[in-house]
Amino acid sequence: MGKIKVTETKLKDVKIIEPAVFGDHRGFFTESYSEKDFKEAGIDFDFIQDNHSLSTQAGVLRGLHFQKGKAAQTKLIRVVTGAVLDVIVDMRKGSPTYGKWEGYILSEQNHRQLLVPKGYAHGFVTLTDNVNFLYKCDNYYNAEADGGISFLSPELNIDWPIDIDKAITSEKDAKQPAFAEFEAENPFIYGEI
Repeated sequence: MGKIKVTETKLKDVKIIEPAVFGDHRGFFTESYSEKDFKEAGIDFDFIQDNHSLSTQAGVLRGLHFQKGKAAQTKLIRVVTGAVLDVIVDMRKGSPTYGKWEGYILSEQNHRQLLVPKGYAHGFVTLTDNVNFLYKCDNYYNAEADGGISFLSPELNIDWPIDIDKAITSEKDAKQPAFAEFEAENPFIYGEI
C-alpha cells in the first residue's frame, strides 16, 4: 500500500510522520503503522507496548512526563479522535536543542504522528472534546522510573493555547518540579540514551 512521509523538525531527532491516507465518499483507509515502511524510512524501533488515553473535554493538560534510566522510552504518538497540541521538551544535556520545546498539532483530520525519542519530556493539551490519544513505546512503563517537569516551568515559557488557569490537570502534574529544579538530577545525556 502506501509509504510514509517523514519530516525532520527543529528539535534534534524528532520527526513528524504522515502515512498515506486513501479517502473516498465512504471515509478513508490508512496503514497507521508498518514496520517495513518505517524501517525503509530509517525509523527502526522495536515498539513493544501500546497505550491509549481518553480525554473527554477540551482543556485537559497531561504532562510533561518521561521515564528515566533504562526505562526511558521512544514514543510514536497519534490522535484518532479530536485534536491536541502535543508539546515536547529536549531534556538531553549536551543536545543542540537542550531545554528547547516545540508544539505540534496532531488530529484525526491531519493523521500526523510524532516520533518522540528517549530523553524528551512529553505532554499535550486537548483542543477538542473526546480525544483518543494513542502511542507506541519501545520500552515498558516502570512506575519507579516515572518522572516529570512542570508544564508551567518559567524557563521553558511554553505557549499553551488555553487559559492555563482553567487547565484540567492531575494533582501529580500540578506538583511536578520546574525544569530548572530538575536539572541537577537530570539523568539524560545526549548520545548516551
